[in-house]
Amino acid sequence: MGRMRNLLIPGVDKKLLLGDAVKSMPDLTRRRFITSGASLGALTLLTGCDVSDSFSAEQMLKQVSKFNDGVQAWMFNPNAMAPTFSESDITKPFPFNAYYDVDDAPEVDGKTWKLEVRGLVDNNKPWTLEELYKLPQVKQITCHICVEGWSAIGSWTGTPLRDFLKIIGADTRAKYVWFQCADKDGYNSPLDMASALHPQTQMTFKFGDEILPRAYGFPMKIRVPTKLGFKNPKYVMSMEVTNDYKGGYWEDQGYNSFSGS
Repeated sequence: MGRMRNLLIPGVDKKLLLGDAVKSMPDLTRRRFITSGASLGALTLLTGCDVSDSFSAEQMLKQVSKFNDGVQAWMFNPNAMAPTFSESDITKPFPFNAYYDVDDAPEVDGKTWKLEVRGLVDNNKPWTLEELYKLPQVKQITCHICVEGWSAIGSWTGTPLRDFLKIIGADTRAKYVWFQCADKDGYNSPLDMASALHPQTQMTFKFGDEILPRAYGFPMKIRVPTKLGFKNPKYVMSMEVTNDYKGGYWEDQGYNSFSGS
């Protein structure tokens, strides 16, 4: 492995340093990390460096997050279905969840909106909402699982994303489908191709048999029941098939990109 670098700064309290590093983790990751009883010594073994300052601790956390993504992707079974439920199981009212209040949710004009298609595809023409509504659609009643620790069951209707990718001639050997949304802060999120091709991953146009409400992502959201909620982008404006990892709104803040549920 080679000789480990000692980045210790004289007078640094290692316990306080570890606490600062843990604060940079997303809440769920932080809880799991603390529960595991990990220490700076354990972090040092993971990185090959003496994790003794805030810089090395932060870099270590990024390495662990990347490693975690790789493990989850390796374990992902593209043939395993997320649980489905009956109409009587649907959560009412289904909660609104975002990093802003419902009154601040994007207002998209469905008459002028078009889904932009970019990247490694044969046909990159934009799609109107009317055109998308004409595609074959399926209904699923699945559970939305939030990274904050709550869950809710909803009814979602739309076109399987893998069917749409086939229609536009997407190169499914590419690594990602990257979505950009209409949120005020430019919400975006990458979806690994294996998850994009999962049978239950859906371009959603309806909630509870009605046109998708503004609160839940009108005109279109991507429903991914095998992922945590923040990997289900709403108010989608464009999708790009790409081999480049472009990051994402929460991913850039330290959340794992794979984030399977």
